[in-house]
Amino acid sequence: MYRRSAAAAVLLTAALTLTACSSGGGKADSGAEAKAKPPASSAAPDPADSPAPPAPGADAKPTGPVLPDAKLTPKTGTFTAQEKKYLSGRVPEKMDPAAVLQSGQEACQRVAYTAKRDKDAATGAVITGEIPGAKDAITHLCPEQKPILAAAEKGFPEGPRTSPAAGSYRALTQASTCTWEAKSKDGSILASGPETQPNAGDKIVAAIPSGTAEFTSSGCYAWIPA
Repeated sequence: MYRRSAAAAVLLTAALTLTACSSGGGKADSGAEAKAKPPASSAAPDPADSPAPPAPGADAKPTGPVLPDAKLTPKTGTFTAQEKKYLSGRVPEKMDPAAVLQSGQEACQRVAYTAKRDKDAATGAVITGEIPGAKDAITHLCPEQKPILAAAEKGFPEGPRTSPAAGSYRALTQASTCTWEAKSKDGSILASGPETQPNAGDKIVAAIPSGTAEFTSSGCYAWIPA
């Protein structure tokens, strides 16, 4: 069993070894308790097993004082218009804007490497936040990955979800441990699954009925419309 993000195998290691090209600078799990992982074409390590700490500005804009847009200038070279849009309101005072830009570029690199290997894995990594700051990075720095972002914005991670839209959803994992159930407002179970124990590698689809108040899933990683 393994997490859908494992198809991102090459990702964290390969992407972070790349030189950031800024104009301004530069396991498979075997234990029963292991979290479900997605299928992968190779048994490469899952970045979720040893996640790198997000760089400053990667996941959210700072709450403290930030550099005004007029001071968003690199030590050498210049920023493009899109890079400036990405950096706006994101660079803490006394921090090199190029360092914050690099975090966004690395997010783009991770999305690109994952998508090249497995688009579902890239979509799941954006949905679950395993690639910090992916949404803003894609929007401003790597718009060629917008199809991945568009798919991710229609999905949601495993766990409890209130008032989900009715319809069929596909789990972004093929682990046999994925289970789900849909409940009404009074707590009665409207639907649950899978109906039979899936084999590793099987596609898992949940049919969420109309009137579902809460949809809960475990071991499924993330969901997108089927």
